[in-house]
Amino acid sequence: WQTGLMDCCTDCDIFCCGMFCFPCLACQVAGDMGECCLCGTSVAMRTLYRTRYNITGSICSDFCVTMWCPVCSVCQIKRDIKRRKALGIF
Repeated sequence: WQTGLMDCCTDCDIFCCGMFCFPCLACQVAGDMGECCLCGTSVAMRTLYRTRYNITGSICSDFCVTMWCPVCSVCQIKRDIKRRKALGIF
């Protein structure tokens, strides 16, 4: 990951969207990845993203993160997508 799970303040726009309109942010992430809006917060989505970009981790860690801190999880993915788009590698 290009930012840590709890690095919410590195991008306040994404953090605010996640806190105040979590379904909107989840749909943005799913849309960025070409998936259904309902998949944006899933373990499968996090695992897909992590494996696509060779990010270290496991399905177990993906499960724990998405179950216990879903807002942080989706914010982290969105921050990573935004940074990869800026670098032209998304």
